[in-house]
Amino acid sequence: MSAGVPAALETAMHRAERLEWWSIGWTISVIAVMGAAMGSSQTMKTAWIEDCLSLIPPIVFLISARIERRPPSARFPSGFARASSLAFAIAATALVALGATLLVDSALSLVAQEHATVAGVELFGREIWLGWIMIAAQVYSIIVPLVLGRLKLPLARQLNDKTLMTDAMTQKANWMTGIAGIGGVIGIGLGYWWADALAAGLISLDILNDGIRALRDASAELIDGAPRALDSDEIAADAVLLHAALSARFPGAEVHLRETGRVIGAQIVGAVPPDGTLDPAEYWPGATNRAWRLDHISFVPPRPPNASTTPN
Repeated sequence: MSAGVPAALETAMHRAERLEWWSIGWTISVIAVMGAAMGSSQTMKTAWIEDCLSLIPPIVFLISARIERRPPSARFPSGFARASSLAFAIAATALVALGATLLVDSALSLVAQEHATVAGVELFGREIWLGWIMIAAQVYSIIVPLVLGRLKLPLARQLNDKTLMTDAMTQKANWMTGIAGIGGVIGIGLGYWWADALAAGLISLDILNDGIRALRDASAELIDGAPRALDSDEIAADAVLLHAALSARFPGAEVHLRETGRVIGAQIVGAVPPDGTLDPAEYWPGATNRAWRLDHISFVPPRPPNASTTPN
């Protein structure tokens, strides 16, 4: 197994790391603005907590990218290619915890019939309804993740990085939170006390759904399941093509594929390796610029007909 980030991805990885540093800085500014305008609104509280936890994916991405480049050692002879898998699991767990916590909080507010109030504040010598400040803060909280999410999506697909994809999904949840939050604040202003908690609950359901899907994919990867797609629980399209190509090339053999971080390893059970040097890129069935996805191929030769299966 090769160590570190594939050479073909280094430029894209550096761009992604710079983007994640920018993401952390802008998200902190959103947290500060939302915290200053929060008031007693359940929706604003939900959005603020979500913004705080949305720092987890970019942080774990940056840490895993650093670890992934470490060379193999005596204690880790296979290198650190799975650092991104661990980061993906952490980011997915954070999403699930966030969605579940906020959903319970919103449900309790509805059951208790908590009536959120939005008072007026004095600004520049005039009294202004705090709801307008909340809405302005929500608009700012929409713009930042909307821009960042769109920038991260193509990089996530290019790198086949599920942590970065989860981060982009978190950004999507953030701007959706902003839209729902504006609706909740307007609902309070119109006298609908339940609008605030209901908006927060709908936001929480969306976050929880994304988190469960990501955690399911992360769990499959950690227990050596078949490679999954970036944005769903389905088997990745390139893995389906690779399995078909290897099965056709080695008829009668079993083909096992597993994903380690962003790359795929293939094991051919019941076949002997071809003579000469084996270049995994020659076995990649898709576009050549994605051949880095197939990191290695190993072979388990068939047993001799008279081989004993019991130990001596």
